[in-house]
Amino acid sequence: MNLIASTSTFGFFTLISRILGYIRDILIAIFLGTTLFADAFFVAFRLPNTFRRLFAEGTFNAAFIPSYAGQLAKNKVEADNFAKNVFNLLFIILLFLVLLAEIFMPQLIFLIAPGFYKDPDKLKLAVDLSRITFPFLFFICLASFFGAILNSYNKFAVAAAAPIILNIILIASLFFSKWINISDVLILSYAVSLAGFLQLVVLFFFVRKNFKPILSIKIKIDGQIKLFFQKLLPSIFSSGVTQINILVGTIIASFQAGAVSYLYYADRVYQINLAIAGIAVGTVMLPELSKHVKNNNSLQINNLQNRALELCLFLSIPAGVALVLAAEQIITSLFGYGSFDNESVINTAIALTFFGIGVPAFSILKIFSNYFFARNDTKTPFYLSVISVILNVLISVSFFKELGFVIIPIATSVSSWINVFFHFYFIRKRNLYTFDNTFIYKFPRMILSVVVMGIVLYLLLGLFSDKFVYNESWKFIYLFIIVIISLISYFLISNFSGAFKFKDIKLK
Repeated sequence: MNLIASTSTFGFFTLISRILGYIRDILIAIFLGTTLFADAFFVAFRLPNTFRRLFAEGTFNAAFIPSYAGQLAKNKVEADNFAKNVFNLLFIILLFLVLLAEIFMPQLIFLIAPGFYKDPDKLKLAVDLSRITFPFLFFICLASFFGAILNSYNKFAVAAAAPIILNIILIASLFFSKWINISDVLILSYAVSLAGFLQLVVLFFFVRKNFKPILSIKIKIDGQIKLFFQKLLPSIFSSGVTQINILVGTIIASFQAGAVSYLYYADRVYQINLAIAGIAVGTVMLPELSKHVKNNNSLQINNLQNRALELCLFLSIPAGVALVLAAEQIITSLFGYGSFDNESVINTAIALTFFGIGVPAFSILKIFSNYFFARNDTKTPFYLSVISVILNVLISVSFFKELGFVIIPIATSVSSWINVFFHFYFIRKRNLYTFDNTFIYKFPRMILSVVVMGIVLYLLLGLFSDKFVYNESWKFIYLFIIVIISLISYFLISNFSGAFKFKDIKLK
């Protein structure tokens, strides 16, 4: 496997999806701003979309791929029988879960947005929209199952490209709602479920060559199935701890008007780096790492783990620095139009600044957790993630009255960094990983490159400061120029210092 090639393939389609996601969110910001309608839709979208992230972004892979890939290496027929049993169980469980949620949606909204109960109109709208969007969960989780099958065969492109469908459908729905003069949020909500169905259809089409699912109520629950489901819930919680922390933040933020929207838009910005530096690298490395662990190939295991962490840090550290330095310029350039007023820009930028501090931690957790998942250990990351979530809740609740929504990104970043240190402690204690000479050589040079890039970015922001006032028409162009120049400086210094060269991480 070529780590950089596979990550580039996954990252390319993910990047296209996130760019379309930004266009979608820019349009939503223009049409809805941070109004009651925006808050209600974001809660309705957050609920199934959180499950999508929990399932699609490596979490389902963490439980499924080590078991499936291990059996695939021995006997394809047994591996396919295992996959068919998992598929049928998932189908039944998800169908039951969606039906249950549709019935008890008011109670569910109370759990994730209790602050809405102060506003009956917002509450009713959130319940109605959530009932429309929730079937997305059923479709997207089954689509993620098909994506995990493809990833097990080192086919990453289709699963990475599938979310593009969601963004295209949502963008089209906004213009369609204006054309037929129907509520934006209503059409958007129906579009969410439609997009989930289309993603399932597309992934089913591509997975047929490797696996053909057959619906059946006759399910053989053997030791492998029991082991899989024992690993699934812990892996959902541990691999998706950042998303769970964000969901917790949404619950707390619902008590402050506009706060849900501020956090949503800030979350959208930093997620693009997490998708590449954490999710893409983690998704690509897991099948290969699982195979090496199965074969007890210690040299390949440590080499792959070092190169994956190296690539993760190379991508996430400069991104975190950039988000902290240029948060306001980024938000005003991406969203500062129409109903998204200057106050919304400032508040969202504050949230993004503190999320930016946590970006490297969010990405590192995706890599560190794989060190355990590849060895069929989902319990350790689970326990550590429980501590992280509890810490996040305690910090958020303790300081919310004094600081408002700002404490939520602070708590998320602080708890994530503490989680990183806990993961590293147990990784070292169990001798699962050691820094090799290449990593030790490159890391300080990587930090030097980030410092130089940060200075260049800071100077450029000062030079073009007058171009980022709220009413400036071409601010996005100036942001694009600044980002490109900063990136070029980072890559040049990295290459010159020897911090990172693509040829160094080609793993045959």
